[in-house]
Amino acid sequence: MDLASNYEIARTAQFIHDKGFTKVALQFPDELLKDSTKVVSTLRVNLQVLISESDAKDDGRKAAELFVMADTTYGSCCVDEIGASHVDADCVVHYGHTCLSPTSTLPALFVFGKAIISNSDCARSLSNSLSTSEKPILVLYGLEYAHAIHQIKESVGIPSTLCGSHSNLVPRYADVIRSVIIPSEDNKTCIGQMGSNVTENRYSIGGLTWALPEGLCMEDYMIFWIGSDNAAFVNVALTFNSSDIVRYDPMKNHLVKDPSQSKILKRRYFLVEKAKDSNIVGILVGTLGVAGYRHMIHQMKELITRAGKKAYTLVMGKPNPAKLANFPECDVFIYVSCAQTALLDSKEFYAPVITPFEAILAFKRGSQWTGSYVLEFRDLIDISSVEVNCSSEPRYSLLQGGYAEDFESQVNGEEENERANTLVEVTQRALQVRDKDSQPVVRGTAKSGVEFFNARSYHGLEMQNEDPLPRSVVVGKTGKASGYEYEKNK
Repeated sequence: MDLASNYEIARTAQFIHDKGFTKVALQFPDELLKDSTKVVSTLRVNLQVLISESDAKDDGRKAAELFVMADTTYGSCCVDEIGASHVDADCVVHYGHTCLSPTSTLPALFVFGKAIISNSDCARSLSNSLSTSEKPILVLYGLEYAHAIHQIKESVGIPSTLCGSHSNLVPRYADVIRSVIIPSEDNKTCIGQMGSNVTENRYSIGGLTWALPEGLCMEDYMIFWIGSDNAAFVNVALTFNSSDIVRYDPMKNHLVKDPSQSKILKRRYFLVEKAKDSNIVGILVGTLGVAGYRHMIHQMKELITRAGKKAYTLVMGKPNPAKLANFPECDVFIYVSCAQTALLDSKEFYAPVITPFEAILAFKRGSQWTGSYVLEFRDLIDISSVEVNCSSEPRYSLLQGGYAEDFESQVNGEEENERANTLVEVTQRALQVRDKDSQPVVRGTAKSGVEFFNARSYHGLEMQNEDPLPRSVVVGKTGKASGYEYEKNK
């Protein structure tokens, strides 16, 4: 596939020209960075042609300055507004895989790219699934395969009235393609158009939006995913974990059944139970561009505080085990990021990393997991602001196998104010020498990071007698470690 078509050079140049942008940041993921110089050169030529063909009123207009961005601050699927602000860009063109999270300040144009796929083979697999499934099929796909959906639809013979047209899920940012819903022969389904008078259940995930007729839900459909087993697919599999899912792998040209949903959910439920026993919680800021991230951080702080726990906010870019190991006082971390980077495999991390949805389940007394799962933190705003029940009654811990008390729930207001010391007082408290009679604070019972590190203070050699002066002669063991002389004599 040629470069101009794959990177949609003509559409991008027309967008920049029509909006009158003067500084444009081109964001490339690592795997596409090799094409960045060619894209910039071709895009400049197209912009010059548009300027030369414009009306006389545009005489003297200069082409927009183009800047290539790489090595994004956070996940490459999100628009890097921080990097774009360094060059005072007034627009960002995002290339490659994206989560389509709305930006906070800058407008953005998304170019999904055109991944290679066998349309005939995909249509054949889809037809076979349609003939064997007792349920109607909902076709979802990675946005890099959006260019092939129309041809696949025609190969299967789907009426155009069932497919819908482009719809603006994110106004002024990008046109988002609707998914395709295919009815089975014995269960004809009429799909209303977006904005019609038909009452519908609307869904959106990963840049796709669709509607179901009144009375039907996602469990009534089988999901046919076109794409690789990436973060976008995991987002779909967890969000609609009650639906039957099959995945068509365009790289291998075959269907894959993914029964791994239950394993992932069991793992996440274990992390929720582990978070309930935590006392010190770190909030990882995984985005500085997705709209609403500040509000969600505030909600998480409020949730943690009301649950009687201590919260620390950490901004470190892309988290990894080495970075988080610098904060051993944190029993658990909450990762506030877009839906497609929120799930971190924390097996190698010192402490578990959970999502805001899992934090709500863990820190709100009486919350029960019904099986539903939410990865988009924008769907959770204001949910965590509901009053948290800080009961003084013991809580049963499934991991400890008994009842546990949240010690913070028993702290009155005076003790809470006393702990809010100035920086100097806190430093003195952390560096003070502890005598032999003091009780150390162990991990899991520390009330703050200061007390945690205070318990980790090391002491020198303790004298065995009351004489503070060292002995003039100290005789140790002699011989080899495998058998000292006094041991041989015995």
